[in-house]
Amino acid sequence: MKRRLLKEERWIIIGVPVLFIIGSLWHSIYEFTGNKFLVGLFAAVNESIWEHTKMVLLPIIAWFLIYYLVFSKKHKINKDKWLTSLLVSLLTSIISIPMLYYFYTSAFGIESIVCDILILFLAIAFGQSLALHIYRYSSKGINHNLVSVILILIIGGYIFLTLSPPKIPMFRDSITKKYGIEYKK
Repeated sequence: MKRRLLKEERWIIIGVPVLFIIGSLWHSIYEFTGNKFLVGLFAAVNESIWEHTKMVLLPIIAWFLIYYLVFSKKHKINKDKWLTSLLVSLLTSIISIPMLYYFYTSAFGIESIVCDILILFLAIAFGQSLALHIYRYSSKGINHNLVSVILILIIGGYIFLTLSPPKIPMFRDSITKKYGIEYKK
């Protein structure tokens, strides 16, 4: 017999379309804010594959943390399992974006905005699905302190790689052929 979804499990599923919309809007927030440097540390600053992974970075983290902060006591949410689910969703989504992009462009030799949009949706769907599975079926999860350190390192890594990106194709803007954020020292 199937068990009903808990409220927090429904939140994870609802996250797929909501995070897709937020991620799509997040793509343009840097430009919308007039290329504000601080915004560029967390939002896509160019059309590189790497910068497109930022479309899931803060939205997924915020999605999970907001729910936890508001409802953790009411729903008796296990902090370790919840934050482990956040981490799984985030890493799955981040890894899925370049994997799916390079698969379809290399396998079929095409580039399509429709496929790029679909990739964001699929990456989020994969991430949230795995997060739901982990939350539902893991017995403990990873210690929340360790997950917090990992999340801080991921965010720090994004900031560093925005300011000092390696000169490899994944970090190169497909339009301008430049790397990272343009800023004045």
